[in-house]
Amino acid sequence: MSLQLFEKQVYAARRDVLKQNFGHNGLIVLLGNDESSMSYKDNHYPFRQDSSFLYYFGLDVAGIAAIIDTDTGEEVIFGNELSMDDIIWTGILPTVSEMAALVGVTQTRPYNDITHYIHKAQTANRTVHVLPPYRPENKIKLAAWLNISLQDVADHVSVKLIKAVIAQRVIKTPLEVAELEKVVSTSVDMQVAVIKNTRPGIKGYELVAKAHEVAMAADSRLGYPAIITPHGQTLHTHDYSHTLQDGQMLLCDIGAENAMHYGGDLTRTAPVGKTFTTKQAELYQVVLDSMDHAISMLKPGVRYKDIHLAACEKLVEGLSQAGIMKGDPAEAVAAGAHTMFFQCGLGHMLGMDTHDMEDLGEPYVGYTDTLKKETSVFGLKSLRLGRELEAGYVLTIEPGIYIIPELIDRWQAENKYADFINYSVLNTYRDFGGIRIEDNFLITDTGSQLLGKYLPKSLKEIEGLKG
Repeated sequence: MSLQLFEKQVYAARRDVLKQNFGHNGLIVLLGNDESSMSYKDNHYPFRQDSSFLYYFGLDVAGIAAIIDTDTGEEVIFGNELSMDDIIWTGILPTVSEMAALVGVTQTRPYNDITHYIHKAQTANRTVHVLPPYRPENKIKLAAWLNISLQDVADHVSVKLIKAVIAQRVIKTPLEVAELEKVVSTSVDMQVAVIKNTRPGIKGYELVAKAHEVAMAADSRLGYPAIITPHGQTLHTHDYSHTLQDGQMLLCDIGAENAMHYGGDLTRTAPVGKTFTTKQAELYQVVLDSMDHAISMLKPGVRYKDIHLAACEKLVEGLSQAGIMKGDPAEAVAAGAHTMFFQCGLGHMLGMDTHDMEDLGEPYVGYTDTLKKETSVFGLKSLRLGRELEAGYVLTIEPGIYIIPELIDRWQAENKYADFINYSVLNTYRDFGGIRIEDNFLITDTGSQLLGKYLPKSLKEIEGLKG
């Protein structure tokens, strides 16, 4: 067993910052994840450790948890040593205390002893701070440890802890940026492999296999299920059964996750044949122009929501030149007419998770107390990031055009946005599909920096990859 870790001082310093920011305010409980059974008890899904646990304690192993006592400074990792039955199946592995020492923790206890620490804090009327559980087994554990019902667990989640963790994790250190550079470059290699192998007659699952091959060869894996489809208008589709045909476009949204669990997230859209059609090329350039405009606005102090809206206006300008939309772009976006073509958000935070820290809640990760997330406005309710940018943020830029026949039919029947949408022209695009282009960026002191190797994105460059 080989643990992939930063130096132990990194984890100790992260915990010290958390304690300093938190003040003397009770007991912090951080749960690692357990193995999750796939089809029977001992047949597990690939293990994935909780990202916040990894950030502060680094140990990528199942069945451990930890506490940080913000009043005494005590740090304890809880986990059970291997039994002889375990060793027969796994071989000899490091002890819990040996693993703890690698991340600067000197005190370890058997797993169930965490209950004693929590009950002791409760008896002393001290606050027990927990993050929102996204795994059912962790929700069950917290209910038992806190002596509350499953329904009441959500009410015991600590907003103070959520905000403290986000404030720390959202600023990427040079060590983290180096990991992101590597894994985004691996993601670039995956994209190139898929595009070069895209051709009429190939199956979607054959292209998914190419992505997996590149990831595994780089000691990585896919950070999320691949989106590799000729039906790019469906935002998150994982059907790989299609046989690709000349004249179609392939939308490929993939990202690697490396051994340190940092991830990339890239999208390209390429012709299945050698070249784009005239219609495809025209709308591809519209998306690319929107992307480049958004990138030009990236710098500290600018609200990402404003970048999103500016990118939407750029999309409307291009769609109007193509005859599909009409009217003033700013008015069209203010009315929401652009959401016929762009139903989602421009991007999201990126780091140890594809949607970084989304388990902690989009209203806290992507927004602030003064900038609230829109939860009911079509388009804006899917914008995961809206807050003012700061140096050290890592995020995606991913505009798109998605032509959804069912949405056309509904809105045309309602005569919705008729002042901005040329339905007669739009209906000639019903089988168009979708286009998305996505890159990953670090916000610097003065602007932004593209992460990873350059991945071709112009029309000429994409077609050039087809050979």
